[in-house]
Amino acid sequence: MKKILLPIIVLCGFLGTAQVKKEIFESFKLQERRDVSYYFPEDYVEDKKYPLIVVLDADYLFDLVVAHNKFYSRHDRMPQAIIVGVHQSEGDIRWEDCDFEQASGLPTEKGVKFYEFLGTELIPYLETSYSTAPFKMFIGYDITANFGNYFLFKDKSFFNAYLSISPVLATEMESRVPSRLSDIDQEIFYNVVLEKAKTEDRNRILQMNNAISSINKENVHYFFDEYEDADHVSIAAYGISKSFDNIFKPFRPITPKEYKEQILTADVPVFDYLENRYAMIEKLLGFKKEVELNDIMAIYAASRKKDDFESLKPLAELCKKQFPETMLGFYFEGEYLEELGEPKKAFKAFEKAFQMKEIDFLTKEMALEKIDALKADFGY
Repeated sequence: MKKILLPIIVLCGFLGTAQVKKEIFESFKLQERRDVSYYFPEDYVEDKKYPLIVVLDADYLFDLVVAHNKFYSRHDRMPQAIIVGVHQSEGDIRWEDCDFEQASGLPTEKGVKFYEFLGTELIPYLETSYSTAPFKMFIGYDITANFGNYFLFKDKSFFNAYLSISPVLATEMESRVPSRLSDIDQEIFYNVVLEKAKTEDRNRILQMNNAISSINKENVHYFFDEYEDADHVSIAAYGISKSFDNIFKPFRPITPKEYKEQILTADVPVFDYLENRYAMIEKLLGFKKEVELNDIMAIYAASRKKDDFESLKPLAELCKKQFPETMLGFYFEGEYLEELGEPKKAFKAFEKAFQMKEIDFLTKEMALEKIDALKADFGY
C-alpha cells in the first residue's frame, strides 16, 4: 500500500533573519516530496499585504526573480512580494510535471496532479499562513511556461499575472489562449517574451501574439517582447525584468513626465487625479498602496501651479493620517485656510505645524515665516 503523504511544511527561524528558505513539501496530491524555496521580505510584517509570485523551474529562475523583486521594490518600482519556487531539475522532472497529451493538449495524469499540488496545496498553504495580497503571479520557462495557461482556463483565472518565457506550447494553445483572453472579465496581465533566434514553437507563438494583439479589452493587459540579442538561456533574465516593468508600472511614484503631461493638463482637480491613480493601483493589483511622499509633493506643487487650492484641503487630511508626526498636514491646511480667507484658523494651523517634525522641503522656518506674516497683517 502506497504511503499517503501529508501537505506539511516546517519553516524554521524568524522571517526577519531567514529571507530565503528551502524546504521539503510533502504532497498528498503528488504522493511525493518536493523541494520548494520561499522568499520573504526581510522586514515582513503581518499587517502588510504582499503579492504572491509562483515560480516554476526554481533551480534556474527563483534567484533571478528574488533579486529582481528586491532591487525593484527597493526603488519603488514594484511592491515587496512573497515568492515561492518549485524545484524541477532533478531527474528532469519538469517534463513530467508539465507534460501534455499530444492529441488534446491537456495535462497528462501526472500534470493534473502537479496542477492540484500547486492550486490546492502549496499556494493555499502560503495564503493561509502568511499575509498575502489577492494578487498572484505565475512565472514559467518553455514547458513550464505553457503549464501556467491551464490556470487561465478556470472560471476565474487562478493568477492575475502570467509571465510566459519562450513557451513550448501545448496543442492548439496558440488559439486557446487568445480565445480565453477574449472571454475573460477580470483584470489580467499576460506577458510573453521571446528570443529572436528560431525555436520549435516560434511560428505558433507569433500566431498567438497576432491573435491576442487584436483583442481590445481594458481588463486584458497584454505585452509581447522579442529580443534580438537574447538566446534561449538569456531570455529568462530579459523576461523577468521586462514583465515587472510592464505589470507594476502603475505602482511607481509619479514621474516628472507624468506631472507635466498628465497632472498639469488634467481637467479634474489635482487631488482627484491622485485618488484616481491609487484607486487604479488597487483595481489592477488587488491591494492598497500607501500614498508616496513623492506623489503628495507632486500634487501639492500642481495645486499651487494650477491655483487649485481646494485640493489642499483633502491633501492636508491625507497627510495628517499618513504622516501624523510631521508638518505636512497642518502646513497644507494653513495654506488652504489662508486662501479661504480664514487668517485666525490659518494662524493656528501654522502654529501646530511649527511644533511638528520637518519633512522634505518643509522647515520650521517656513512655518515661522507664515506665522510672522499673519501677525504683521492681522496683529495676532
